[in-house]
Amino acid sequence: MNMYDIIEKKKLNLPLDDDEIKYVIDGYTKGDIPDYQVSALLMAIYFNKMNFDETLCLTDCMLHSGDVTDLSGIKKVKLDKHSTGGVGDKVSLILGPVVASCGACFAKMSGRGLGHTGGTLDKLESIPGFRVEISPDEFEKISNEVGLSICGQTGNITPADKKLYALRDATATVDNVSLISSSIMSKKIAVDSDCLLLDVKVGSGAFMKNVAKAEELARLMVKIGNAFKRPTKALVTNMDKPLGKAIGNSLEVIEAVNTLKGNGPEDIYTLVITIAGKLLHMAHLVKSEEDGIKMAEESIKNGKAFEKLKEFVKAQSGDVSYIEDTSKFELSTPYPLYAEKSGYIEKMDALSFGEVARNLGAGRERMDSVLDMGAGILLEKTVGEWVNKGEKILTIYTKKDTYKSELEFLSKNILISDHPVKVSLIYEEID
Repeated sequence: MNMYDIIEKKKLNLPLDDDEIKYVIDGYTKGDIPDYQVSALLMAIYFNKMNFDETLCLTDCMLHSGDVTDLSGIKKVKLDKHSTGGVGDKVSLILGPVVASCGACFAKMSGRGLGHTGGTLDKLESIPGFRVEISPDEFEKISNEVGLSICGQTGNITPADKKLYALRDATATVDNVSLISSSIMSKKIAVDSDCLLLDVKVGSGAFMKNVAKAEELARLMVKIGNAFKRPTKALVTNMDKPLGKAIGNSLEVIEAVNTLKGNGPEDIYTLVITIAGKLLHMAHLVKSEEDGIKMAEESIKNGKAFEKLKEFVKAQSGDVSYIEDTSKFELSTPYPLYAEKSGYIEKMDALSFGEVARNLGAGRERMDSVLDMGAGILLEKTVGEWVNKGEKILTIYTKKDTYKSELEFLSKNILISDHPVKVSLIYEEID
């Protein structure tokens, strides 16, 4: 077996067998196969695609290229959620306390933000003292005692994916559904959860720009999850506009707290209870998704979800007083943007907002970039809402002196219409 023959086979649009895929992944992970040959194979896959059996085998090979996290010591049913990334997505900060207060365990390993998308770990670290780097034993202990723990990835999970993704990024072969799905699902299956909900974002602020392609990706990932005996469902959701009204680390924690107190934006609240309803039903804690939604809503109304957030923050050494009084968060200097005309807000381009938030200091240009936890954007108005001329649309927060150009850029990426605007949140639910 050799790489030349494997590349030639895929170039001719023939399916690779399990042994050939294993040969490539093992050899590339060990450094025995050079980048230029794997690059050629990736390009052949990009144009000729992979069938389901190939995709499933690729997922399995990347999954077993490193450690598989054993969470069998966690007593309650373990729920996990994965978002493909977007702008203002603080769902995990709200969802975790909700499902934990309903009797499940939300044990999640998360990542950091890069580029225009935010990271759950960064948001949590805006809470003074909060620790995201905890040992596997501590992760298990907190999960059992609190029913909720979120930390950075531990161990050597899917090293093959790390190498392969870096090469895909450098060779313009990222946006292929088989390569995307195997990359995501190998990491999710490597963490020993009982149920998985995938939130596949689509729109300007998401990786997937087209609803049909996002649905294709979601269906493929659900099929992979179920093939691994991991009950998996998916939502395809709107990321043409920011989710919620806060973008930035401290700002998003504040919005998460407000949502758990029953005062959050409608879109983030709806998405959280919808996901919670599905997960609670998958976990057999309720008889239907509708019952799961009702249970999630009740956990917010009765304050149990908010109390669970405080318990979680305390367990991971965070200063709970910031959750009890969010005015303690130190935000950067505010600069407002006012409406130039009256009308309905038709568009707030999510990608543009994410890029501005990054430029303000809330996100990373590179993995070693230093974040300003108090930087970001707070929307006073969002898509679909009426605004009067001269009324404040948003406020940016930053320590940088480029605020004028950032406000001008945002203004150009906000469209105000004379007609009411309908906003979709969930495009598709995939079981």
